[in-house]
Amino acid sequence: MERAQCLELIYPEIEDKLVVTIMGACAQELYDLGHKENFFYLQHAMGLASSIGLGLATHLPDEKIFVLDGDGSVLMNLGTLTTLARYRPKNLVHIIFDNGSLLSTGGFDSHTTSGITDLAAIARGAGIEHVVSVDGPMEFGEAFVEASEREDLSVIVAHVEAVGPDNYGMDFALPENAFRFKRCIAERRAASGS
Repeated sequence: MERAQCLELIYPEIEDKLVVTIMGACAQELYDLGHKENFFYLQHAMGLASSIGLGLATHLPDEKIFVLDGDGSVLMNLGTLTTLARYRPKNLVHIIFDNGSLLSTGGFDSHTTSGITDLAAIARGAGIEHVVSVDGPMEFGEAFVEASEREDLSVIVAHVEAVGPDNYGMDFALPENAFRFKRCIAERRAASGS
């Protein structure tokens, strides 16, 4: 299964939600499906998408927050899993695309490649109750639907191939994306009266 395939599958369900992606391939593949102002591509900050997602989930309890992460990023910030478990935001879905590779930073093997490091087991060990590990599109789709409907913190570890987009390039830089994302949140809050 490829990450791009997974993103295409869930895009109709997340296109109106607040979404934070990690840098590189994941960000580019989501962008290529069609940018939305409620998408924040956390470029140049490997490991911090889940931290940004936690902050959003904590301060915007009426919004469903989706974090699209990678194995390399989670490995760089394993403490995020214990922090997520401690605060347990009921409106956060953390999707970890595990391709066993640091694809966006040179394609080196990550610690999950050998099969020794199991991110789903680490998430469970950190204290996260709803964790699922999936290998195929059907499993991924089912896990995504359950997590989306659940009013509790959910983690999905999706095992995907180590392939990325054909090209990289967005029509805006991180500061502009951050400004537009912040404005989108302000407009949504104003519209909902919160």
